Amino acid sequence: MDVDELFNIKGNVAIITGASSGLGQLFAETLASKGANIAICARRLDRLEAFAKQLEAKYGISVFYMALDVNDETKVKEFVAKAYEKFQRIDILVNNAGTGAESPSTEVPKEDWQRVINTNLVSVFVFAREVAKYMIKQGHGKIINIASIYGQVADIFPVSSYHAAKGGVINLTRALAVEWAQSGVNVNAIAPGYFPSEMTEDFFKDEKTLTYLKSKAPLNRIGNLDDLKGTLMLLSSHASDFITGQTIFVDGGWTIW
Repeated sequence: MDVDELFNIKGNVAIITGASSGLGQLFAETLASKGANIAICARRLDRLEAFAKQLEAKYGISVFYMALDVNDETKVKEFVAKAYEKFQRIDILVNNAGTGAESPSTEVPKEDWQRVINTNLVSVFVFAREVAKYMIKQGHGKIINIASIYGQVADIFPVSSYHAAKGGVINLTRALAVEWAQSGVNVNAIAPGYFPSEMTEDFFKDEKTLTYLKSKAPLNRIGNLDDLKGTLMLLSSHASDFITGQTIFVDGGWTIW
């Protein structure tokens, strides 16, 4: 298989969660641009509808979309079943949906802490579980969980729930990779550093904070959206057939220290 064929995903079907903005849209557009049909979900129906039309017009692919809260297990099951019904296959899952809550750990309400765990970790498992049922029947599939540098290292910002959830995603990725390896399902994770998104917008507006964030990475910058595309394509394609249970840190070297 030559290099072009290794990275060929034309005609594949990819599910991307949290795809109404930010990195979710980046992941969806990257895969669509290479000929994959797309199934997207998020809470904001208007944004999903507009984005779906944009992808179909620009790339000539087919898009299925559905508004849902990733913490609603019934809706998750419905979405995955409908996506499979439409396309008759699911080749790629990008488990991207997430949230955060900045608050000192002595003050954060339990319900806020639990909401972050549910959205960033429990929903990742539920989506992976439901999609894997179809991938196992097919005998192949690529699951890509979106972790974070904060699943590996601590920092000065008080986001203990986010750290706990993303650390859980990294080890969940290992566990599922082992469990489903003999069924042809590869499970890996991408752990981004700081990238432009709705979640980071306020951080980047403050020059002092931005300077600090850049200083933490040996490359001395935050990420730009192109920095994630190559890793996504690697883990979505045959190029990663012998890679499973791994977390790739796309962080400018932040986690070297």
